[in-house]
Amino acid sequence: MPVNLSAPVAAQLLPVAGVSLGIAQAGIKRADRKDLLVIKLEEGATVAGVFTTNRFCAAPVILAKEHLAAAKGIRALLVNTGNANAGTGEQGMAAARTTCAALAQALGCAAEQCFRIPPVSSMEPLPVEKIVAGLPQAIANLKADNWFDASQAIMTTDIVAKAVSRQVQIGGKTVTVTGMSKGSGMIHPNMATMLGYIATDAAIAQPLLQQIVSEAANRSFNCITVDGDTSTNDSLMLIATGKSGVAIDAANHAAMQAVVTEVATILAQAIVRDGEGATKFITIQIEGGKDEAECKKIGYAIAHSPLVKTAFFASDPNLGRILAAIGYAGVGDLNVETLKLYLDDVLVAENGGRATSYQEADGARVMQQSDITIRVQLNRGKVNATLWTCDFSYDYVKINASYRS
Repeated sequence: MPVNLSAPVAAQLLPVAGVSLGIAQAGIKRADRKDLLVIKLEEGATVAGVFTTNRFCAAPVILAKEHLAAAKGIRALLVNTGNANAGTGEQGMAAARTTCAALAQALGCAAEQCFRIPPVSSMEPLPVEKIVAGLPQAIANLKADNWFDASQAIMTTDIVAKAVSRQVQIGGKTVTVTGMSKGSGMIHPNMATMLGYIATDAAIAQPLLQQIVSEAANRSFNCITVDGDTSTNDSLMLIATGKSGVAIDAANHAAMQAVVTEVATILAQAIVRDGEGATKFITIQIEGGKDEAECKKIGYAIAHSPLVKTAFFASDPNLGRILAAIGYAGVGDLNVETLKLYLDDVLVAENGGRATSYQEADGARVMQQSDITIRVQLNRGKVNATLWTCDFSYDYVKINASYRS
């Protein structure tokens, strides 16, 4: 089960003026599940995004980048689960264009004003006919307060839906931000790591919107990992409709940046808490580094270590595995004599080895918790970084061994 994570409450998800969402049961992979989502935007909305760095990125991701670059104004996003349309070559690009054209025709806009982002699974032909056939149902279902159903429609191996709303006062007016994400496995930093959609009713020009979403991704989705695998389809989109009447510019964007980053962080952490087979949510704090790069290098060495992750699953304080990961992280001039390692409030290692005050019973006590913090004090600078990961359990292997069945 997800680690201290509950499904969102539909009544707490706030509509964003200028955005409507419609879902359908298109039978893309299996019958009787919400698997198709249309996000319709009123004219004048701006859209920005960050995408997977995987060189085998899916056809819809390529097309989404093309349509954003065309700068004709995005009017709709199409999201499906059950098929990624990745590793499908020219046939995949043709399928992506066909579905965009069908959505555009149904909504009365240009094909370049639509794009589709699918979930994770590769080399399977896209069932274009099922998606096109499902569009009328999704469009008929379009509603401003449909965020909860929409968050369910984008799930794959997720156990619970992930969505959240926040409001902030800017210039004496209320600005709403609502977002949703999906993700559970194939989670790795270097954007993207999942599918995420965040919308606000503030007015934000596209260049600044791109800056805000990139910064938010770097502080949230680029700080999580479940298994170190980067998917072919990952995308995070930020939509600004302007319907609140609040204009965001370089002079007042700090509050907007903060609330978007907060929403993104909540959604990112929810992905780790719902990691495939996860039983522990682990925060990794690297403190006192020379720069952010070395802090993250050490943090991810810990987070990606199968030996560390399986030790946490077993609640086994075999904490020499953490020291080993720090040592092979690739920081060549690291002085292990000045480093300190904590497990929550327990000092584990200092002066190059086990702390004299450390008792394994204290480590075992912390390891029994479902939320655990690993804190590494490098004592070589003033830069800190925080990452989030989870353990590896038997269920992770079972889920991924039978994913296509």
